Amino acid sequence: MHLTFVTPPVLVGKRPAERTAGCTHVVYLAPNTYELMVVAMVEQSGQHRVECKDFVYDRGKRSDFERWLQSDDSDIYLMWTVNLSIDNDLEAIALMLKHRPQCHIVLMGPGPTHFTERCLPDERVIVVRGEPEQTVADLIATMSDGGDWTKVQGISWRNHNGVVNNPSRALITDLDTLPLPARHHLEGRKYYNPKLKCEPYTTAVTSRNCPFHCIYCVPSSLTFAREIEHRRVHGCKPPIGMRSVASVDREMEQLCRMGYKAVGFMDDNFIWNEERTLQLCEVMRRHGLVWGCQARVDAITEPIAEALGKSGCRYVDLGVESFDDKILAYIKKGITRDQIYHAVGLLKQYGVPVKLNILIGCSPLETPDTVRQTLREAQRLDVDQVMFNIVSPFPGTEYYQLCRDNGWISTGDYVPSDVQRQSILNLPHLTARQMERALFWNNIRYFLSWRFASRQLRQFTNWHQFSHACRALRIKLFG
Repeated sequence: MHLTFVTPPVLVGKRPAERTAGCTHVVYLAPNTYELMVVAMVEQSGQHRVECKDFVYDRGKRSDFERWLQSDDSDIYLMWTVNLSIDNDLEAIALMLKHRPQCHIVLMGPGPTHFTERCLPDERVIVVRGEPEQTVADLIATMSDGGDWTKVQGISWRNHNGVVNNPSRALITDLDTLPLPARHHLEGRKYYNPKLKCEPYTTAVTSRNCPFHCIYCVPSSLTFAREIEHRRVHGCKPPIGMRSVASVDREMEQLCRMGYKAVGFMDDNFIWNEERTLQLCEVMRRHGLVWGCQARVDAITEPIAEALGKSGCRYVDLGVESFDDKILAYIKKGITRDQIYHAVGLLKQYGVPVKLNILIGCSPLETPDTVRQTLREAQRLDVDQVMFNIVSPFPGTEYYQLCRDNGWISTGDYVPSDVQRQSILNLPHLTARQMERALFWNNIRYFLSWRFASRQLRQFTNWHQFSHACRALRIKLFG
């Protein structure tokens, strides 16, 4: 069978959705390591012709997409769909069915996992819910063998009676059994992360999900799909999945052979404990890769900060959201303002650049004054970078239910919105308009400040890096 994994061009709206984190539009392009793991899974059989087509990377247009469909002969198209891409992907499906009426289309990711019925416009479309690797592999194998694919666990599909949701599939318990992402399909593509200022760049994952209970939280797109499906069946968050250090070591060795110089780890939390983190830092030091990760402030100890500094770590994304202890307690963040200061101090002590993630409107306690105070605190910490976003009441989170029950959603119910630009919430003390203005002006004051500009300019080593960073900043500030 001929299988093509497709990222369609922008068909609806003006900007493409970012499909790895899953809740913003693209600021800078990055490979979707989650999709590449599914690609590797179906390639293991050696029975199929597999291709990856990324119209966003190639800057393709609708006309390019339709022209390609008219000449293509794929039996199955597969798409990784997030909430922000649903409308766009449904338009892509309509074009696929128009030009390739005999094909099947498979959707994966958090978008179809939650909005399952909406993502099944035709009987030729199949939704893979939750963790996709084994389900997609079984589905493709069954279809290839001429078996009854409607019996495959973990899928939803439509017949003349409506939508059928097959039983959920159990989570993969040993992540080391999964193949490494099929990065050979990225040959000829170059990605760059402005936070790392080193290329070629790629993404990687060492664990899945997070055990904490922040009421607003949407993890990365794979773990969000995993969490939505697990909550639907079991009523609770899924267990954490971790790869062994040896497995990560093999992947980093492969990346070095392929010529990569920089890695961004997409784990919801990269730092789980000292022993594992120190071992992973040693792996990164030994391979000489420049890298970055996401972590909680309460996970940063002095041994970890020292190891990060010695191993080439160029950024740690810390989700702080607010510097108000009452707000932090309300959103069940499990940290305090003092812990934020302690973690940032340790990282700066060992030369590890820090990025703070701040979420405007993450609690109904938020006011214009608390937002201004958060900006002042972030500036006083003098970190490498601050990222401001606006909370979105994502379905499947406790915050969604809270906002819906209290009538705070201005659109009546959730509609996909870009957390880097717009709000659909009117909170008791903070309106959507106030949040959007606060986001815009916080970004302007921070990213156009002399302090930020001078620090960043010292880190660039060539014009290519500088131009990439300027393009990303322009998109972030002005769309």
